[in-house]
Amino acid sequence: MIEIQSVFITGASTGIGKACALWMDRLGWQVFAGVRREIDGETLRRESSARLWPIHIDVTDAASIAAAADQIGSVVGDTGLHGLVNNAGVAFGGILEFMPIEHLRQQLEINVIGQVAVTQPLIPLLRRAHGRIVNMSSIAGLSATPVMGPYAASKHALEALTDSLRLELRPWGIHVAAVEPGRISTPIWQKSLAEAQKWIEAYPPLAHKLYGPLIERALRSVSKESNVSSDTVAAVVAHALTASQPRIRYVVGRDAQIRLWIERLPDTLRDRIIGSRMPTYGN
Repeated sequence: MIEIQSVFITGASTGIGKACALWMDRLGWQVFAGVRREIDGETLRRESSARLWPIHIDVTDAASIAAAADQIGSVVGDTGLHGLVNNAGVAFGGILEFMPIEHLRQQLEINVIGQVAVTQPLIPLLRRAHGRIVNMSSIAGLSATPVMGPYAASKHALEALTDSLRLELRPWGIHVAAVEPGRISTPIWQKSLAEAQKWIEAYPPLAHKLYGPLIERALRSVSKESNVSSDTVAAVVAHALTASQPRIRYVVGRDAQIRLWIERLPDTLRDRIIGSRMPTYGN
């Protein structure tokens, strides 16, 4: 058993998850870093202290989740788990009229069902330690835009689950927070762009005829670099895990703040503002 505080972070191979794992390791926490590939776990070990333990997990595989929960439970014992960061996720976009339903289903399976599936077996461990849960949402969980409907839908759902879970777990002092970044410098967008280009190439000619300019604009937007680092988000996650009065929501990045402001406008005005930045198409 261990006496130091512990946290399980999913999707810790790269980007925000890796930054969170290394940040909490530097703070002296026992970090269980969820990875899908052995090589990613080895990389994390080289960059961290001996407190960091790679945990192999696929958030869409029940047996993998159960094995990870058992492994963590065997280490923390009666002390319990002090934190869970549900960070694993993917970002898929597409034109809803032409998006294959299996792509939408995959987005929701990973970003929504997977988060609940990981959380459920760990709640007893969190209850022992009066731990905290941090769900990695997105400003897309508050603001849906064209072409990013599938991703926004998954994050809107995660926002709802976060609110319900926070109220349900309140009697045991388990705080549940949502972190809502805007565009962050992380490999998820490069991965998403590569996947989106492959899917869009498979669209029928009619899709490109009807939505061509919108598709091109969306691809350019995703390819833009951000000057907000993953460490910026990691610092926010650390606050959610350690502060005496953690927030319920953390909006990260200037672009996210602007989108939040737009979402607070009347719907018709909101649509006009977003529509004014969209290319002309559909003629």
